[in-house]
Amino acid sequence: MKKSLLLLTFVGGLVLTGASYASGSHAHSHGDDDMAATSQHDEGGMEMSHGSEMMFQEQRSVDGYDVSFHIKKAKPGKEMGGSHDFMIKVEQAGKALTDVVMNTKVVHPNGKSETKKAMKMGDWLMAGYDLSHAGQHQLMILFKTADGKKHKSGVYYTE
Repeated sequence: MKKSLLLLTFVGGLVLTGASYASGSHAHSHGDDDMAATSQHDEGGMEMSHGSEMMFQEQRSVDGYDVSFHIKKAKPGKEMGGSHDFMIKVEQAGKALTDVVMNTKVVHPNGKSETKKAMKMGDWLMAGYDLSHAGQHQLMILFKTADGKKHKSGVYYTE
């Protein structure tokens, strides 16, 4: 019963998070806590080449935590839930936090959304999503730190 209530509370929080981001005034701001519109080709996103592989990486400051967002195409045969790996690292004072619980949500260009719990991969948390279709994807996170507080952030990614 507790797990069901916790899951319901989290999903409700994600829905409210999406609604608050869709409300408007955040689109081109550069505040630390809001989700400024950024993509591979906008002002805040960073596109890097690692061999022949293109990656997206962006950092945000959220409630005193440094959050790194990393999106890259999954290697053939190594897909973990989709065409792309959505990876997130939460740090405080330069040290990765490994005791966070995180859920992720993607709103696809067609308006459909899906949520997944992020799995731990060393210092990173990861969820796989199909981001191969053209258009702008809104990727959001909600994470809970050891002190019991919840924090949210996100980025836009354009394929």
